[in-house]
Amino acid sequence: MNAPLDSTQRQALRAELLKRREALLGTLALHQGDASRVQHAREILLQDGDDGPQRDADREVDLAFTDHERHELAEIGAALQRLDSDDYGVCSDCGADIPFARLQVQPQALRCVTCESSQESRRGGVPHALM
Repeated sequence: MNAPLDSTQRQALRAELLKRREALLGTLALHQGDASRVQHAREILLQDGDDGPQRDADREVDLAFTDHERHELAEIGAALQRLDSDDYGVCSDCGADIPFARLQVQPQALRCVTCESSQESRRGGVPHALM
């Protein structure tokens, strides 16, 4: 069994989560400007060009990318809230401590590697971040 996280590890993980959140917010701002998701989709549709099917495909990719970023932002926000409680760093499925090395790679992780692998197998191998 892994040792619970100490305050230094928690501070390092908080810094990483905040850094990722700022990077995602910056990417979203560049990607969408100040437009809402609907406004952004409309702007893409109204772009000049004769290739309607290509614009449709570009819009779908663009919106999927934005959805992924928003989903990751939500996960990071939830992880920041958990960081102040005893729930952070504990697998939501089996209750084991999530190794610090895993949290360094994915600080918003909810599960240990074993439980996450099992979860992905049930979903057909699609990682949670892409769902």
